[in-house]
Amino acid sequence: MGKYFGTDGFRGEVNVGLTARHAYEIGRYLGRALKNAPDRQTAGRVRVVIGKDPRRSSYMYEYALSAGLTASGADAYLLHVTTTPSVAFVTRTEGFDCGVMISASHNPYTDNGIKIFDRYGEKADEGLILGIEEHLSLVERGDEMANLKYAQGGDVGRTVDHAAGRNRYIGALIGLCKTSLSGVKIGLDMANGSTFFIAKSVFDSLGAITTAIHASPDGTNINGACGSTHPESLRQCLLEKGLDMAFAFDGDGDRCICVDERGMIRDGDAIMYAMARELGRCNELENSLVVATVMSNSGFVRSLRDLGVSVVKTQVGDRYVYEKMSETGASLGGEQSGHIIFSKHGLTGDGIVTAIKLAETCVENKKKFSELFEGLELYPQTLKNVRVGDKYALMKSPAALAAIALAEEKATENFGRVLVRPSGTERAVRILVECKDTALCKRLAEELHMALKAVDSALSD
Repeated sequence: MGKYFGTDGFRGEVNVGLTARHAYEIGRYLGRALKNAPDRQTAGRVRVVIGKDPRRSSYMYEYALSAGLTASGADAYLLHVTTTPSVAFVTRTEGFDCGVMISASHNPYTDNGIKIFDRYGEKADEGLILGIEEHLSLVERGDEMANLKYAQGGDVGRTVDHAAGRNRYIGALIGLCKTSLSGVKIGLDMANGSTFFIAKSVFDSLGAITTAIHASPDGTNINGACGSTHPESLRQCLLEKGLDMAFAFDGDGDRCICVDERGMIRDGDAIMYAMARELGRCNELENSLVVATVMSNSGFVRSLRDLGVSVVKTQVGDRYVYEKMSETGASLGGEQSGHIIFSKHGLTGDGIVTAIKLAETCVENKKKFSELFEGLELYPQTLKNVRVGDKYALMKSPAALAAIALAEEKATENFGRVLVRPSGTERAVRILVECKDTALCKRLAEELHMALKAVDSALSD
């Protein structure tokens, strides 16, 4: 990770960590770098497709990015409010040089981010990201080397309304489902984000009886006590209305968490378990393998092993999941947080695709939704976030390392584990404690949280 870009793009507090100037300069650099790329497949003007989530600042970044691109001679095609996976889809299927999504995913509206895809719809090459990092550093220092040539005359780029691309993506989603969902009662939590009209239109077209909540974005309510990080209100909605199943998405639509008809919340591990069983039944689980991350539950790994399915773990981040899937030939992978990748249907997590495949599996097998998860036994886990001043300094601190080692020792004595890692998207450290004793699990996580907060306070003094 560099100074600006982390595991999921450039993310920061609006006009503090990530400014409109940053967006403009990223556009300026992309316009020039893509035109001169040695592996460029097409001649003529560079074409970049841009999507955004509905948070208020996304419009500012969209205009700034477009200005930078067109000033460097590239054309900016605007999908407007759409999901992250739709940008990857349109980039890949319509021959764009690059795709950009403006979103901070599950973060609050006060944050935003910029994600970049290459022409294949995959996360951008490290070489391009390093080039952007260097350019932004030069701009920050006021170095003359940062001055890129402006396009002139007929070389100046233009912006193009490309809502048609988003509509083609919606059509592709509808075409994924091989069976009618007629009469199936489905709840959808849109997180007041990018899926707010896309998901409902898809499931309505498939015949489902849909109930949508948190589907009225106002620019400031995205992810506000809703969506995949807060599925409690969706659970309540499902129980009150007697729904068959329900799905919660995050702000940019690449995550999915679900709720079964009994009100049980199911995370990404549970979803991967259910889909691994289904793909295995259809002989579509390549190499009898699932790719997960170090955050995945040990019970999930053991439950799949009982089915004859192996799990390969990688570091947190859907880009690392996809890289490992490509390396191993796996057809299914994902994260506990709800990023699920079906290699047959895309190169990145897509919450709506995940929801469609789960609903389809349920209907085709004539099962209640809860039955998809039978045989899955998860160990108690407690997750906590520690907001810190410098996450990397904290992770190197002897006092922090000692506190982590003590927690690990206590967890290991109870057949558990402790994982502490710096967030790739926030100024925070993530704590995961897992062991068979629920009370101990919670206590160790709380003790470690307090200890790391104390270390961070001391480092800040």
